[in-house]
Amino acid sequence: MTLFNTLTREKEPFTPLDGKTAGLYACGPTVYSPAHIGNMRTYLFVDWLRRALLFAGFAPKHVMNVTDVGHLTDDADGGEDKLQKAARESRLDPWAIAASVTERFFTDTDSLNIQRPEIISKATEHIPQMIAFVSALLEKGHAYETSDGIYFDIATFPGYGKLSRLDLDAQQAGARVEVNPEKRSPFDFALWKKAPKEHIMQWESPWGMGYPGWHIECSAMGLQYLGERFDLHTGGIDHLPVHHENEIAQNEALLGHPMVRVWMHGEFLLVDGGKMGKSLGNLYTLADLAERGFAPMHFRYFCAGAHYRSKLNFTWDALDAAKTSYNRLLTAVQAHRGCTDGASPEPYAAQMREAALDDLNIPKAIGTLWTMVKQPGRSQAVYEAALEIDRVLGLRLDTPPPPADEQELPKDIQALADARQAAKAAKNYAEADRIRSELKGLGYELTDTKEGVQCKRIR
Repeated sequence: MTLFNTLTREKEPFTPLDGKTAGLYACGPTVYSPAHIGNMRTYLFVDWLRRALLFAGFAPKHVMNVTDVGHLTDDADGGEDKLQKAARESRLDPWAIAASVTERFFTDTDSLNIQRPEIISKATEHIPQMIAFVSALLEKGHAYETSDGIYFDIATFPGYGKLSRLDLDAQQAGARVEVNPEKRSPFDFALWKKAPKEHIMQWESPWGMGYPGWHIECSAMGLQYLGERFDLHTGGIDHLPVHHENEIAQNEALLGHPMVRVWMHGEFLLVDGGKMGKSLGNLYTLADLAERGFAPMHFRYFCAGAHYRSKLNFTWDALDAAKTSYNRLLTAVQAHRGCTDGASPEPYAAQMREAALDDLNIPKAIGTLWTMVKQPGRSQAVYEAALEIDRVLGLRLDTPPPPADEQELPKDIQALADARQAAKAAKNYAEADRIRSELKGLGYELTDTKEGVQCKRIR
């Protein structure tokens, strides 16, 4: 098995430290609002990693945090606590928001066939460990106290910037005047924030009432469950320059040695070639996809079409194409079930395994799977080989495909088909013809049959 290590910028052979159990820490959700499909792409990448570890014969000890307090609006400690902000805007209790969003998160990941970690650690249940970590950094001279919190002093850690390969001297020379004049460097980051009286989520500490900084949460919980040295730490590419850089600094300042061997990052999901955002109106959730007739497995298959280290562009047309391809793959796989026509899974099974274990080359594994199931002849051996690689793919390939006439249309297409029928019933034939032409332009064809109107995709 080989994995790309962000720290070294190289693919490296991977074997767990103890030869069998892979310690894996995955940055989890900040539960102030429902996770969007960009978040879900990252959790799918982690799921493919976890499944590949199992496929390679290793036992993952997978820890994922749930950040239910303390993550500021800006990852570099600007703005306000996200849950506090959500509570103010919604006029709901932040604890209730966190509980509700957490429940929805796991409902969504279950629907995507994402395996649950062995350990799910909530930040609010590990405050003592975080306070102990911060206290130790203060004692070692790596942190200092200001009027609003405890900050890590990056000047005491010469290796700061090694993950993102940040030229710190150049960055500091060009830094703007820092908002907080008490910080020794603009890059010093919060370990603990002192809370004003009106802040709802706060705890007693040696520095008064307050709450943890985001970065300390992952360090404290990683140490708690995986120890001073473990194998893998994952997250989205957005975590690389700040969150994970800060984790490395506080971990190694405390321990005197690296805590994590391999850092892995999933690339961004774009929407229509650009960023996604609430203000842009394109921050889609799985519920939004369902409203347009797309199942979670369609989105999983769509994400499987690009390597986790490559950007992936989401469009509704691309998702529709993935839906069609996925249904066809189910049909092709099921056609082999129980057959004895002599089709062989070799050499495809070995090639699929090699791809899956080569830095999670899921697209190549699926391409080989297609070649295997489309070869002449049918056999149970091919079916079983498909299910074997599905241990990594997680596409539920043992699921029978829906009949062609029962496969759901996207809701906007169905609405147009219904409008055409209404126009036809009202004898407004010009409008009915116009809608038929519009549907054809969108890639759908209407056919009048004795059983009613059928609407099928033609491209």
